[in-house]
Amino acid sequence: MPSPDSLLDAVTFDDEGLVPAIAQDAETDQVLMMAYMTEETLRETLDRGRMVYWSRSRQEKWAKGQTSGHTQSVEEVRVDCDGDTLLFKVQQEGGACHTGYRSCFYRRAEDGTLMTDGEKVFEPGEGYADS
Repeated sequence: MPSPDSLLDAVTFDDEGLVPAIAQDAETDQVLMMAYMTEETLRETLDRGRMVYWSRSRQEKWAKGQTSGHTQSVEEVRVDCDGDTLLFKVQQEGGACHTGYRSCFYRRAEDGTLMTDGEKVFEPGEGYADS
């Protein structure tokens, strides 16, 4: 894992202090989700080795899996050429999507229609607040 300071120097945050972060399964390369990070959540992610994001809707940080148990452990961090998008290869515990699917990208467009094309790994219920 890179040191937080060296990685932070390479990251370009937008005007709201955010950077997109893509979580990808370290074993299968399946794209699991995309969320945003602040400098604080990026630093915490690097320190903890577990994904911590910024919720734009709730305007607060959230540790992935804190309420659901569906955690993401960081295996590798990549920064794109412009420094304005991050890619995390993670070990996903349970589902990444708040709808119960392994990946948030469980739908694909086919002939002008959205088709479900993913694995549902849990039924979302009360107390699941990781959206």
